[in-house]
Amino acid sequence: MAKTKTQYVCSNCGYISPRYMGRCPNCGEWNTMVEQTVQKNDPKKANVSRVSLSGNKSQPQLIGQVNAESAPRVQVDSNELNRVLGGGIVPGSLVLIGGDPGIGKSTLLLQVSGQLAESGQRVLYVSGEESADQIKMRADRLNVSENGNLYIYPETDMASIRKAIEEVKPDTVIIDSVQTMQEDEIPSAIGSVTQVRGVTSDLMNIAKTNGITIFLVGHVTKGGTLAGPKTLEHMVDTVLYFEGDKHHSYRLLRAVKNRFGSTNELGIFQMDEDGLKEVKNPSEIFLEERLKNATGSAIVVAMEGTRPILVELQALIVPSVFGNAQRTASGLDRNRVSLIMAVLEKRAGLMLQNQDAYLKAAGGVKLNEPAIDLAMAISIASSYENVGTDPKECYIGELGLTGEIRRVNRIEQRVIEAQKLGFKRVLVPKYNLKGWTPPKNIQVVGVSTIGEALKTALKK
Repeated sequence: MAKTKTQYVCSNCGYISPRYMGRCPNCGEWNTMVEQTVQKNDPKKANVSRVSLSGNKSQPQLIGQVNAESAPRVQVDSNELNRVLGGGIVPGSLVLIGGDPGIGKSTLLLQVSGQLAESGQRVLYVSGEESADQIKMRADRLNVSENGNLYIYPETDMASIRKAIEEVKPDTVIIDSVQTMQEDEIPSAIGSVTQVRGVTSDLMNIAKTNGITIFLVGHVTKGGTLAGPKTLEHMVDTVLYFEGDKHHSYRLLRAVKNRFGSTNELGIFQMDEDGLKEVKNPSEIFLEERLKNATGSAIVVAMEGTRPILVELQALIVPSVFGNAQRTASGLDRNRVSLIMAVLEKRAGLMLQNQDAYLKAAGGVKLNEPAIDLAMAISIASSYENVGTDPKECYIGELGLTGEIRRVNRIEQRVIEAQKLGFKRVLVPKYNLKGWTPPKNIQVVGVSTIGEALKTALKK
């Protein structure tokens, strides 16, 4: 009897090693090497081509003979989801949605399934984690209408799922979740690297050869990344992350990969008893609880894709009790906070080396663009000097290491959004004033250095 050969595969990146190692040499993660049995190649299955459900095989074509007419995108009732997907659902695409447990991934996809079914599309909802009764109870709570276009199928076997797709012939398939699906031909545990790779490859072939849109729900690790091999994200067309604090009602949907649109778009939802509802004007929500004349508060107009959003940045500067000052940030990059504080100490004369700094972006949103630098600097200086900022004033600009305020992109859209929400004055980089006309009812002030900006904002 031939000896069974085994190998060790990293569950994080898919690196293969003939022996066990505590740390993966490829990605550097610890205790991620999983033992797997080596499969022998079957010559009968060595050459596998893409075959559609109708039996047609793909053939080489001259590029001039390919029909370049793009299929129209499928619109859902949620404009926020349409925005993140780049304008709607692309037929035949493979979309992966990840997020923490209980964040609302299944809720969102069940609501989308109901909306697509109402529009006349045939939808197959495959669940490996819930029974049909459980899905029906959740559908009733979400007011998902009962019609003849939405099919529920609790199953984990891919052979049975392929057969169901052939029988139902759906336009859209929901797989909840990809880590619970299993290929019988792969001798590995459910959720292993090999299983996830094989299941995703099979679903990709189904989507591309038949024009069926497939949504995959993906589990995440304790570090917040998608569980399974990194090739999972490379194989799909779009990767969406569902973010938010489970103790708050707001959820953020971000695109980190999108072959059919921008990866900078952001969708904002509110979770209530009836499911997820889109937030049409998030700026008002982020600003509605702001205190008047509060110190350490500054409003920034940040760009999330093509949408300008006004967010309150808060800073609390207190004397350090211990030897080393602390730098804590929530929703902001901690390294950027340290950099801005160093510039304020060197270029603006603020003694911050013995001060603890706590910064956050209100509302749970995460910001990382350079245009928030000026608002962060003003909020830090406001808390340190104990001087409040004007509640009708906002700040836009990138801060350089020499103390200069550098220009940012889409300045006109940012200022118009601030004017719509009733702001009376906005500080912008001086070199951003050329080439456009500011809107009425708002004063646009150009600043060139951090010292000038602090003098104007805090009236020093």
